Amino acid sequence: MASGKGDDSARTVSDRPPVENNIADRVKLEREARGWSTVTLAEKMAEAGHPIGQSAIWRIESGKPRRRVNTDEALGFCKVFDMTLDELASPPGQMANPIIRRLVGEYVELWKEWRSLGKSMDAIQDQLREYTKVNPDQDTMVRNLLAHELDAASNGDFHRHKGASSRLIRWLGDAFNPPAANADVDE
Repeated sequence: MASGKGDDSARTVSDRPPVENNIADRVKLEREARGWSTVTLAEKMAEAGHPIGQSAIWRIESGKPRRRVNTDEALGFCKVFDMTLDELASPPGQMANPIIRRLVGEYVELWKEWRSLGKSMDAIQDQLREYTKVNPDQDTMVRNLLAHELDAASNGDFHRHKGASSRLIRWLGDAFNPPAANADVDE
């Protein structure tokens, strides 16, 4: 325990509490796992309401001695990296390696995009459905056209696509089902 005023700032890296080194190591690991530069991390911290300079991030990660992280910065890192303070302060070895963290991060980002696109597609489907309610004589044509265009865009693979929403499949009905000739080929 520090005995006098200012002793904490004079500590060397090896004298610092392990949690401080864990945080510094975790910041570097999380930044690199996402493929971010220190500049990018500084920008994301500012966007999250916890501004910190790029050089301060470098000093936290690699300085000799390392720069200490204050509470506001720690909370900002938690927000930007989407983790708890316990996770930020835990030894980096307890988390997956950087490659796995990067892949998981990329997957989550793509999932968010897919989810957003799904909502946009549902809105367009609602507009098509409203159109066919007003123009019932064109209902079959609209469904067949959409099924045909989706099949063409997927090089004929749309009928086997497991990612098509059940809502879309129900709405397309018979237009979604593959032709009988293709069913014989699969047997």
